[in-house]
Amino acid sequence: MTETLAPWRAILSRALHRNRSLANARYFQLATLNLQGQPSNRTVVFRGFFSTSNQLQIITDSRSEKINHINHNPAGEICWYFPKTREQFRLAGHLTIIAQTHNDQTPRLTVWHNLSDSAKQQFTWPHPGQPLTNHQQDFCQEIPLDNQLPSNFILLLFNPAKVDHLELRGNPHQRTLYYLDDKKKWIIEPINP
Repeated sequence: MTETLAPWRAILSRALHRNRSLANARYFQLATLNLQGQPSNRTVVFRGFFSTSNQLQIITDSRSEKINHINHNPAGEICWYFPKTREQFRLAGHLTIIAQTHNDQTPRLTVWHNLSDSAKQQFTWPHPGQPLTNHQQDFCQEIPLDNQLPSNFILLLFNPAKVDHLELRGNPHQRTLYYLDDKKKWIIEPINP
């Protein structure tokens, strides 16, 4: 089933294209809520949109703290700044975990296949967040084969329900809010910056 593309998706795609010369334009901040209900923020890499949808793809290790957060509460928020075009996007929504047990492994396989060898190798490293053992060989494991996804490799799909787009050029700045109404239709509302 093909989802109707949101009106903000083309604007975000254009910002990505116009900032493509900046390696850091692919990074954004993802906030989740920890088990105590406090925000927890980290920088992640944008791995493209899922198929022809509005969902953003992120990869992570199943052993990472954010998986516990998402299992407890799937709400999340993204903050993404594009320096070349001076645009900020804040996306609020929820996260879906595509793990080894998910009934459709195609999205997970596709993203895995497109990763660099160094990105794949990170999934062979010791448990994230545990004390460092100073054993260099723990970080020099063989790269998993393309068709052998490590069980700890997770694809996250971020499903936006609200997007706040701020353009910092001009005076006054331009700000537009996009949000889903009760009928799952995208509403566009210019708001004060």
